[in-house]
Amino acid sequence: MVVIRLSRGGSKARPFYNIVVADKRVRRDGRFIERLGFYNPLAKDGEEGLRIAQDRLAYWLGVGAQASDTVERLAKQAAKKAAA
Repeated sequence: MVVIRLSRGGSKARPFYNIVVADKRVRRDGRFIERLGFYNPLAKDGEEGLRIAQDRLAYWLGVGAQASDTVERLAKQAAKKAAA
């Protein structure tokens, strides 16, 4: 199965996440098919904290990929931010 999930990067106590499409059997930070965006939970006021390629997200969901709960929440947040 193909899933859309977060892949952790950054250093200790400074997380940075890539939003990736990957095979469910591959480890969390392992090989992925496509990078859809990023999420920086520690972004300051001037920095971009979240970016998702909505068109590619819609494509992968359309062909049967399953998004994790966190990615679904972040996608809704990004869509709300883009509409405002």
